[in-house]
Amino acid sequence: MNAHDRDLTGADIAKLHYGDGDFAVLRPGRYVLCAVSGAKIPLEQLRYWSAPLQEAYAGPAEALKRWQDTQES
Repeated sequence: MNAHDRDLTGADIAKLHYGDGDFAVLRPGRYVLCAVSGAKIPLEQLRYWSAPLQEAYAGPAEALKRWQDTQES
């Protein structure tokens, strides 16, 4: 997350653009949803995402699951 992206006073769910090593807040919010489990991920706890798929993951298990699913296609 970049320093200028820290205004999280908007709606509950945020809209982000995921980069290779960081993300940019497009719409402020407090959390995003895990693409695999649907769990709420507070932005300050977001550590796993896919830049190519533009998806967030709650943890390493969910990120691995999504990666495995994309390899089967």
